Amino acid sequence: MQKYWVVGGEYKDTRFDCAIAGGEDWAGPFETYEEAEKEWARLAWMTVDDCHKRYRIERMDPEVPPRCTD
Repeated sequence: MQKYWVVGGEYKDTRFDCAIAGGEDWAGPFETYEEAEKEWARLAWMTVDDCHKRYRIERMDPEVPPRCTD
């Protein structure tokens, strides 16, 4: 069964490829996309005025191994 996570935080710049201060924050898991979307909206609106902060929703299936990031 798929799970949803809200991932993000503060990044070095607006390319959003390098998180600062200990990496990205992960919230979840959430059973449905709608639950994750509510948390995403809460976090996104809390940081709406900070252009170096960003959040996204990630879908993960525990039956499938994570992709390699090397």
